[in-house]
Amino acid sequence: MISKLFKSRSSAKTNQPRIPDGRRVYAVGDIHGCADLLDELIGLIEADERARGPAETTIVFLGDIVDRGPASAAVIDRLRHLAAARADVRFLLGNHEEIFLGALDGEPKALRLFCRIGGRETILSYGMDPTEYERLDYEELVHRIDALVPDQHREFLRRFEDMIVIGDYAFVHAGVRPDTPLNLQRTSDLRWIRDPFLDHRSTLEKTIVHGHTMTDEVERRGHRIGIDTGAYASGRLTALGIEGAETWSLQTAADPAGRGIRLARNNLRQANCRFSHGFGSV
Repeated sequence: MISKLFKSRSSAKTNQPRIPDGRRVYAVGDIHGCADLLDELIGLIEADERARGPAETTIVFLGDIVDRGPASAAVIDRLRHLAAARADVRFLLGNHEEIFLGALDGEPKALRLFCRIGGRETILSYGMDPTEYERLDYEELVHRIDALVPDQHREFLRRFEDMIVIGDYAFVHAGVRPDTPLNLQRTSDLRWIRDPFLDHRSTLEKTIVHGHTMTDEVERRGHRIGIDTGAYASGRLTALGIEGAETWSLQTAADPAGRGIRLARNNLRQANCRFSHGFGSV
């Protein structure tokens, strides 16, 4: 009986997803232009690193660093400097970065969607006056954002990755198509998918860590861990820590003022805002 109990516990422990010994990962959820929350969370991560002791650490940003919040340009600058200061920082391309880059390339459909899903705030963060934004038509807007957004920002975003695999975890922006091997996933699904990924109930090739879909708290399911806690609406920007088979979360303090209204509006937008010609829900 004791032998059977020991084997059962040992098997359960072995089945837990883990990363290689000596490594530590922090995955950061959707920042959405909240530079102040990014600064606060980086401080929490650095303090957590010191408290836990030496390890080979990787920080993974899950995408959607721009739009909706007030300081997308500042977020890009801070992350560029962070990547220059540490060699262990990696970035995933979210659907909002995809649309932003398309708008910068002058794609009409991308520009229109960009302006609908929080791109206005991104453009204003580069110094455009709100009255000018309201006055410009789409053609004029393309020329203005082309002049406002530095080449270094575009080059930085274009280097973002689609998927990062570390140990038993795969990090993506939105999710994966459950019936497709990881090495055959479409980038459109990695950046845009909700269902059938969110409703999937079985285990997958890896445990998926993702953002993209807002929840009040970290959402843990058998096949996935969602960490988009709606920073721009809630004031809570979240990082998931992983070391060995252990996981934990770090989170900025919530800002309850106006949160309910903003979160309700965003949930409605997520449910209803669809764009044809290849773009999914945002």
